[in-house]
Amino acid sequence: MLYVIGIGPGGLDMMTYQAREAIEASEVIVGYKTYTHLVKALVGDKPVIKTGMCKEIERCQAALELAQSGKTVAIISSGDSGVYGMAGLILEMVTKQKWDVEVKVVPGMTASIAAGSVLGAPLMHDFCHISLSDLLTPWDLIEKRIINAADADFVICFYNPRSRGREGHLKRAFELMTPHKDPNTPVGIVKEAGRRKEQKWILPFEQMDFELVDMRTLVVVGNQSTYIDQGIMITPRGYSV
Repeated sequence: MLYVIGIGPGGLDMMTYQAREAIEASEVIVGYKTYTHLVKALVGDKPVIKTGMCKEIERCQAALELAQSGKTVAIISSGDSGVYGMAGLILEMVTKQKWDVEVKVVPGMTASIAAGSVLGAPLMHDFCHISLSDLLTPWDLIEKRIINAADADFVICFYNPRSRGREGHLKRAFELMTPHKDPNTPVGIVKEAGRRKEQKWILPFEQMDFELVDMRTLVVVGNQSTYIDQGIMITPRGYSV
């Protein structure tokens, strides 16, 4: 059995009961080293296979080999395993390479949900997720998605918004959205959502501070109805209040 587990944003209190049960039932844990540290309290003395960044295929290969050998294995992702996590890659490998492994995908709370609760209620109407990482997706396609999402007035959640190698991507995203956004459109920034060092900022679109953002941050850009009141970000669903 191979469990593909979303462990949530980081805090154990935000992990689902199903995820905890799957980790407890597993004999071996596989994951990116930062994520394995987040579940250390649940793992105990079980063997842990850790890999670094950009080693996703190696992680999945190791997990599949262990599971095929008869072990009950957990491969973990932060947030939800099916949102920029390992579920897709595992299932691609199983179906295309014909692994004889039973796979169970265990959902978790993705970063946008955790960040949304910190900011207030910014995701009450239609929203989308866009990753600004162009390691696996061509940048021209990402730009097209940003423009179309802004034009359609989605609330937009930006994952992987800014890193040392991609410092200008978020700024470029805001330039692309500018023709479609009122300068006072609320923008929510949450760093390390659900973790001990969690921080948040809410500010108007035209005052966006890109220096606040890194790879541990989620950026939520509101739609034309989103507003700020009493320090919280609200996107109306359309009820008469």
